[in-house]
This record gives sequence, structure tokens and C-alpha cells, in this order.
Amino acid sequence: MIADYGRLMRLAHYSDFLPKDKETALKINISWQRFYPACSTTPWQLEGVITALLEDGYSRDQLYGCHNRTVVVDARKGEIANKHKQVLAKYGLRNIHLYEEGEEWTHYVPKAKMLALDKIFPEGIRIPRRLIGSNIIHLPTMKTHVFTQMTGAMKNAFGGLLFDRRHWTHGVIHETLVDLLAIQKEIHPGLFAVMDGTFAGDGPGPRCMVPLVKNYILASGDMVAIDAVAAKMMGFDPLSIRFIRLAHERGLGCGDVREIDVVGEDVSGVNFHFAAHEDTFASRGQKMIYWGPLKPLEHLLLRTPLAPLSYIASRLYHDVYWYNFVGRPRVRQALQTDWGKLFTSY
Repeated sequence: MIADYGRLMRLAHYSDFLPKDKETALKINISWQRFYPACSTTPWQLEGVITALLEDGYSRDQLYGCHNRTVVVDARKGEIANKHKQVLAKYGLRNIHLYEEGEEWTHYVPKAKMLALDKIFPEGIRIPRRLIGSNIIHLPTMKTHVFTQMTGAMKNAFGGLLFDRRHWTHGVIHETLVDLLAIQKEIHPGLFAVMDGTFAGDGPGPRCMVPLVKNYILASGDMVAIDAVAAKMMGFDPLSIRFIRLAHERGLGCGDVREIDVVGEDVSGVNFHFAAHEDTFASRGQKMIYWGPLKPLEHLLLRTPLAPLSYIASRLYHDVYWYNFVGRPRVRQALQTDWGKLFTSY
């Protein structure tokens, strides 16, 4: 099974996208510090990618795991609960947290015209200096999202590139993802994505989903294309999703599945019939702030000393209430599947 990731990556000619003389960041996705299937990068996804890279001559010393931080998710806890730290240690790779002391963040002036970021951060866009000049491999999972309908390779850059005020951009999240892809194309010599759909998440993601066994893995050097194919498999029209359409129109990748060359298994007839418009109590409140009647209060609620109250409310809802009363039974059920048993074996 681990070898399947190598076969997948070679089918996508991954080495053509990732020069071997550059460092390569493995951008791990942690959407929750708890283990919840389909929510975060799987340990077998991470191990499969590392194994392929080492087999194909990429230097161990040039590879590193890469973590971000959010105001509501603790990556230090998440890397243990989701078994990422264990996998990186097994292969002797560096484990970099971009917010740790000693990690430098620098103001970056994009060459591309920005749709939103220059307006949200008029004082300047800050990005990790470490990522400039480094290849990056995004490791998203196949899941829905309450703000962007689905989330994948393009959304995975949201955590890695933007500092901890990134939630200021949620009101223009689609434009932000397009801006981030444009920046990535400027700063990374190589860009690739490996998406895990062994478990896929349906419903109000990226956390409060129903995890389902789907047994698919995807890879591409085109971030727009991999998200478009994943969206189509979930049952959505990719070009109806704003960030995919905008990126396609700006020439940042291909969002029209009719123009994408898919090799490997024929997925043209795959349709998970996922629902993208479900909400939780928490996400309904967030949408009211970003796009609804509470929009005039957005600055007060999210950009003043009152903001920590929103973070506390999110943690109480997701970690105390939702996980214990709704999520935990779903985790127990998922752990009885073959993938769940594999997770337990790590």
C-alpha cells in the first residue's frame, strides 16, 4: 500500500516538477489537533511520499516536514495525534514548525496582481522565509469545507504561507487562495500535491464531517487540476467553485476537467454525491460574520482584543461538545475499517 504512493507520483511524473538540488517541504495538513478521519494528512500518505522521494534519489537532508499554526488548532498536539511526528522520526526527517522561535517571516511583494491579500494586509504580506526557494509538496485530504465547498491542494497553502492573522481573509477566501497560488508559483522552484482519499469527508468540513472509506489517492503538479478532479469526484461542478474558476481564468492551472489528462484509474464516472452546504452551529455563526448580517461587526469581533472570545467559542464547540458527543462515535466506527486498523498500527 505504501508503494502505491510511489506508483501514483511516478504516473504524474512528479520528479519533473521537483528539482532534486532544492530543499523540499512536505506541507502536512492538520485541520484538527485530534485524530478525525479525512480531516488531516494520513500517516500512510506521508510515509508513502517520503518513501518514494528517498527511493528516487532525493536527499534525506533536503526533505523536511512543514507545519503551520492556527488560532484554533494546536499543531504540536495534532502531529502526535495524527502520527505525523512518528513517521518523520522513523525516516530521520527534520520537523519544522513555521511559528517556532528562530523561524523568520519576511514581507513579500508579489509580482502578480493580487485579488485580495494586498487589501487585507496593506502593511505587507508576510510569508515564511524558509519556503522561498524551497520545493513544496502539499498533502491534503479529500473533503468538503464550509467556506470553500471543497478543500484540497490550493487550500493547503492557506496555513503554510499566511501568518496567524489569516482568518482575516475568510471573507474573501476564494480570492485569497488564488493569490496564494500565484505567490507559490513565484517563490517555489517546484510545486506538487498528493491528495489522500482513502477516507474522504462529507458535510460541514474540515472537521465536522462524516468520514467515508473511498479508497482513492490523487497526485498532480497542477494545484488547480487536482482540486478540480477531486471536486468532480465529490459530485461538484469544479468551475462553479469560485477559487477553482478564478485560478483557471488567471492561467494558474486547469480547472476544466474536460481538458485534464487523467492517467491511472478511470474516474470519469465517479460521483460521491457529497453535500457541500451543510453547516454546524459554529459555521453558521462564522458565515453571519463574514458574509451575513454581522458583517459590520467583523472588525470588532475578529481584529480587536475581543477576538480571543471567538477562538474560545470555537474550541468549546468543536473540542468539548461536537467531538465528544458526535465525533467520537464516528471515530470508533472508522477505526474498525481496514484504514482505521492501519492507523492504529502506527
